[in-house]
Amino acid sequence: MHKLEVVASQDGIWSQLRASADEAARREPHLGSLMNATILSHIDLANALSFQIARKIGDAELAPMSVREVCAFAFWSDPTIVAAAEADLQAVAERDPAIKSLLQPFLYFKGFQALQAWRVAHWLWGQGRETLAFHFQSRISELFQVDIHPAARVGSGIFLDHGTGIVIGETAVVGDEVSMLHGVTLGGTGAERGDRHPKIGKGVLLGAGAKVLGNIVVGDYAKIASGSVVLKPVPAGCTVAGVPARLVNCPTDAAPARTMDHTLADVVYDFVI
Repeated sequence: MHKLEVVASQDGIWSQLRASADEAARREPHLGSLMNATILSHIDLANALSFQIARKIGDAELAPMSVREVCAFAFWSDPTIVAAAEADLQAVAERDPAIKSLLQPFLYFKGFQALQAWRVAHWLWGQGRETLAFHFQSRISELFQVDIHPAARVGSGIFLDHGTGIVIGETAVVGDEVSMLHGVTLGGTGAERGDRHPKIGKGVLLGAGAKVLGNIVVGDYAKIASGSVVLKPVPAGCTVAGVPARLVNCPTDAAPARTMDHTLADVVYDFVI
């Protein structure tokens, strides 16, 4: 399986991204101006990322220049936002065998772009700027079909594969190194207020269309099979599948979010195809 090799440091990732943009501009001159505007004209990843977010979510109500100013100030105030973006880029490179360079997630993958814009919205929420945070959330949802409440907490090294239809509620927590596919919902079970959304541990793999509902804990390195509806806590290192979801094997793959292994134990299959 092809895996893109990336270096660990932010300067290294930025250099690799610039090199890929430079090569793309040479190979496809029609995209030269895009490569220059989004990557090659910038001095570092933070500047390029602020420009990319601005050109995507800026609109008539909040001009791209204003969005860029907000992003730049957020990155300056909290450098961990850019560090998380770096880790997210590494996650895509490690876990998506389809990509050829870091250009693809940075310029074209809506899961990555939505997550980086959300990180700014989350920073705004923490600063008490809730209306602007909601504006970012609304634009992210409209453009990318990814709806993450700005108050939710999401770690780094996150891979949102495809992205379409992901919904993460206000009090949800997502740990580091999690992978989730399209159609995942981390939601509540009713109209009650307070802490009502799931807590997803480190290294969890959430398959396409998985629904995890209520204030429950999904333990570290667990696997949620595609299409499952999870209503009860999931022990660390275990796999659940079905509607409603049931335990199907413990332990599961040691690092399911990294291997992206969506298969189930043989014991689950009691029929022949």
